[in-house]
Amino acid sequence: MNIEKLSKRLEAVASYIPSESILADIGSDHAYLPCYAVLNGLVSRAIAGEVVEGPFQSARNQVQSAGLTEKIEVRKGDGLDVLQTDEATVVTIAGMGGTLISSILERGKDKLKKTERLILQPNIHAISIREWLLNNGWQLIKEQILEEDGKIYEILVADKGNPSLPYQENKEAALLMGPFLLKEKNNTFVKKWDHEKKHWLQILKQLELSGETKEAEQKKQELQMKISMVEELLK
Repeated sequence: MNIEKLSKRLEAVASYIPSESILADIGSDHAYLPCYAVLNGLVSRAIAGEVVEGPFQSARNQVQSAGLTEKIEVRKGDGLDVLQTDEATVVTIAGMGGTLISSILERGKDKLKKTERLILQPNIHAISIREWLLNNGWQLIKEQILEEDGKIYEILVADKGNPSLPYQENKEAALLMGPFLLKEKNNTFVKKWDHEKKHWLQILKQLELSGETKEAEQKKQELQMKISMVEELLK
């Protein structure tokens, strides 16, 4: 992967960036995504944010070597702290857990006043992001699921709008599995949830061997509900 050829998942993330955006890529690592977006005319300028010194220096070096210092500013800071209020029109956060992405959005939501689109790629726990969007006035408008190098990734795209609109049917399942992905049910989606179901069955078996406690019984009930729901929806 480099600034001219992104990984499959980052290329998918880039495909949802509106033209002429001001991009903030949070957790930018080597700044591949901002560089690619500028070089391909997707954005007018970009901010690459990194909290860790090593990736921050890598991002700075990448932007300098690409000759893009006038278009891309590399900033060191935690999450959306790297932004001024009303600065970015589109924010991308990719390659983290859904819980962490949600906490970044929550801590920095005052920086999103000018932001028109969020493009989020959690490695796990996408439900945390869907719940945050639902509770904060962001309407999920698109989703994509893909497999790369043996790992399955989800991409969530949200604009400001009616956050409850995608969840008119079977809200619990839609939050867990994705309302758009649930309608499409492609092979990657089926593979992901079949794997999740097997994982839950293993945990359930362990809980049944661990002895009866109130917490264990509650966890078993939650798992049994999820397993039944996924089995029904994958038929």
